[in-house]
Amino acid sequence: MGERKGQNHYYPPDFDYKKHRSLNHYHGTHALRERASKLHLGILIIRFEMPFNMWCDGCNNHIGMGVRYNAEKTKLGKYYTTQIMQFRMKCALCPNYIVIKTDPQKHEYVIVSGGRRQENRWDPTDNGQVVADDKADIKRMALDPMFKLEHGVDDKSKADTALPNLARLEDIQDAFRDDYAANSRLRRKFRTEKKVINEEKERDKALLQKASLAIELVPENDEDVKIASLLKYTAAESNTLRFRATASDTNAPWHHSDAPADDRGQRAAVLPRRGGHPVTHH
Repeated sequence: MGERKGQNHYYPPDFDYKKHRSLNHYHGTHALRERASKLHLGILIIRFEMPFNMWCDGCNNHIGMGVRYNAEKTKLGKYYTTQIMQFRMKCALCPNYIVIKTDPQKHEYVIVSGGRRQENRWDPTDNGQVVADDKADIKRMALDPMFKLEHGVDDKSKADTALPNLARLEDIQDAFRDDYAANSRLRRKFRTEKKVINEEKERDKALLQKASLAIELVPENDEDVKIASLLKYTAAESNTLRFRATASDTNAPWHHSDAPADDRGQRAAVLPRRGGHPVTHH
């Protein structure tokens, strides 16, 4: 809300445009408010975003790229016509101050004090990136015809080496140049895969309802099918059948004699002795 104080439309009765020129001058404030509190020292308070990952020397905590700080911005000088800026900010976890400045010659930021950078840089030529010529080489090519000739020969050899890869990339792009056909193939493949996924979901849902389970089923694989084929399941014997089998074993005769059958056609069974004498039952 402080930034709106100098933008309102109320002018006091004693406001004189020739004398005050603006409402900020009338109120004795700056348009940037607290950000310009050190402007007389050449310092402007800005919101600075960390350009790389680093560690703080005061607390050894990691500071990620993109973390924002209130930094004091000052001018150190010039590299040709480009200003060299310096930013001073306080760590959020300790009283340590971190100082970073710009390096127009190398197009990057440099830590002056208060921290150390996490090295994630690499040589662009190692991964085949196109690297711009150095200014010294450009100047030398303008003055040295032989160096310019050698530089042209090197560029021609690089172009001949990269020509097969470029031709292959052009063939790939020509194959997918028709956006409508490529989109149609992609959507057709998506519909087929989606149909298979929905069918598997329906089968799993029916199996879970049939078995009254509430678990998550994993996709079937060949190893599971092989192991399942080696297992043999038999129906569990009920308690009634088990009781009948036990009762029949208990009531069965221990021994059958060779005696002839009685008039009713029944054979006498010799039971165990009682008191030393055998007991027969007709």
